[in-house]
Amino acid sequence: MTLADQPELVARRARASEWFLSLQQRIMAAFEAVEIEAEGPFFPEATTPGKATFKPWSRNNHDGSPGGGGTMGMIRGRVFEKAGVHVSHVHGTFAPEFAKEIPGADADPNFAATGISLIAHPWNPHAPTVHMNTRFVVTSKAWFGGGADLTPVLVRRREQADPDSQAFHAAMKVPCDAHGRDYPRYKAWCDEYFHLKHRNEPRGIGGIFYDYVATGDWEADFAFTRAVGEAFLDAYIPILRANITQPWTEADREEQQVRRGRYVEFNLLYDRGTIFGLRTGGNVESILSSMPPSVRWP
Repeated sequence: MTLADQPELVARRARASEWFLSLQQRIMAAFEAVEIEAEGPFFPEATTPGKATFKPWSRNNHDGSPGGGGTMGMIRGRVFEKAGVHVSHVHGTFAPEFAKEIPGADADPNFAATGISLIAHPWNPHAPTVHMNTRFVVTSKAWFGGGADLTPVLVRRREQADPDSQAFHAAMKVPCDAHGRDYPRYKAWCDEYFHLKHRNEPRGIGGIFYDYVATGDWEADFAFTRAVGEAFLDAYIPILRANITQPWTEADREEQQVRRGRYVEFNLLYDRGTIFGLRTGGNVESILSSMPPSVRWP
């Protein structure tokens, strides 16, 4: 029996997966509410409130055996040009060349993982793109990882003094403080991780990022991860509502699309979630739904 198959960890994965599914439903309901309540101004090609759609998917392992699956959640409307909230619950065996990159997989290439991943791209250039992910991974070790970060797409809004930046950072500090976690470390880790090395520039204004969290108290680690999801929901919806009524110019729209190009570069070159999903046979449609719907490179 591998560690991933031990009854206690199977039960813990099930609990984590149930939480991620419940959070997916709550986030999508909140996104739908914003779509319904929004008063504009709207882009001419997007004046109808969006509704959440859900699509289950499944995967097979390299040997053809069932390897779990997940549920895609998508919304497109007059506020969100594109937003995806996805939950996965997968298991299998790492390829040898990939196993050495994952903690604990060198001792046991079998794995199991469950998580939620979200990326939202609003229409209005004043409304920032946002990303959130939390996950529970089991190899010969077991740990939580995740975080959330904000990406304003207008240069004049990409400032730490901007009210959106301050509100987001304050919200991300709350679960860390409440659960005795090292907020300065997680904040710095986010800045380091979400950095485009080839351009030597940050992806956004930051947030928090953590990985390999296994303190020995699983319940406490799970509670912290749940709190991160709650903090995201509490933080982003007010930021979104405050920005979707702002007037924009064609120059703002062009700047938004150029910044989105940087987002594509990061996700395809550096993002661990994208790499993990693609290299473990995940659902390509949900993995690449993080790509913004319209971009440009100057």
